[in-house]
Amino acid sequence: MAGIEFTATPLMQYFESLGYNYDSVEERRIIKSFGSMESEINSLYKGVALRDISDSGILILSGKDVLDYLHRISTNVLKDTPEGAVAHTIFTNEKGKIIDSSLLMNFGDYQLLIGSNKHEYKVMKWIEKYVITDDVKVNSSENKYVLLELLGPQTDSFITLICGNVVNEIGINRFKSIRTEGVIFFLIKMKDNNGQLKYWILADQNNGVELVKLMLGNKNIFDFNLVGEDAYNYYRVVQGIPSAPNEVNDQFNPHEAGLLNFVSFTKGCYIGQEVIARLDTYDKVQRNLKGLTFEDSFEPNGRLFLYDNEGREAGTVTSIVFSPRCKKYVGLAYVRKPYMEQGTELVAKNGNERKLKVTVENLPLKK
Repeated sequence: MAGIEFTATPLMQYFESLGYNYDSVEERRIIKSFGSMESEINSLYKGVALRDISDSGILILSGKDVLDYLHRISTNVLKDTPEGAVAHTIFTNEKGKIIDSSLLMNFGDYQLLIGSNKHEYKVMKWIEKYVITDDVKVNSSENKYVLLELLGPQTDSFITLICGNVVNEIGINRFKSIRTEGVIFFLIKMKDNNGQLKYWILADQNNGVELVKLMLGNKNIFDFNLVGEDAYNYYRVVQGIPSAPNEVNDQFNPHEAGLLNFVSFTKGCYIGQEVIARLDTYDKVQRNLKGLTFEDSFEPNGRLFLYDNEGREAGTVTSIVFSPRCKKYVGLAYVRKPYMEQGTELVAKNGNERKLKVTVENLPLKK
């Protein structure tokens, strides 16, 4: 993109040496596909998929008050997070709207906070805003780390092949330092929004490259693929996984986004707590994240809004992808309560463009 300079990391240089091309999309450098979107999707559902998510927003926090401070300003219980553990939390503003959804890694002497690259600066400034006497310092990691994601039903067997039986010693939401064939990294075990087991791998730049080489060299007995942005975006839409900035932003709250598993209703005050608790207590949530199937062919262009047949506003479309399986566009939308039932027919439109017929679907989509 004009005016934006990107620094190629060692991992990016390695992928380019293999013939993969990066595209600039909304201030990001991404690989849309590593060859075959169909094969990549198949690995996500049936094999093991490797994603490079190193462009996540990764903040480094230090100081003796970090855990207690983050506990006080975000939605989840963090103050007792043990060393070697991870915890998910959400930063919300005074109105209970989402600033970002983040993963905390506690290394003891310091912590990492991993969230969206789109919201990294906003989260950093939000953390700094409320520091008065607390011993808390926050800095950007500035491409210090490689962050990889492994997911798919063969993932556990594959990472055990790479790391050995030490994988079985790692509990859910825990991480451990691993050394295998001279490559050093941290392996994090956790579950996604739908309860599926997945792993994140954190390494410095050089070890990250060597680890990717090691995995590519040991993939033979697995349905293994490097997965690009297009295949994963299709997968996450169908699975109903909210992502920043589309579904995770300050227009929506954790109730609406389906992220209440990252919210504690017993720990006491945090910024936005009163609003979020009131929505829960009095059942005041007016919309939820739902799936959509578009009945018409079209070229996605601009933001779409949902309406019923009488022209009343019914929701906001946040993500659209083409499904190679059903040969239709599918999407995610925040849909208002009266229209959330499976099979509800609505229309989507943007300004004066033609109306598009859509059907509301439960998540995950069967596409």
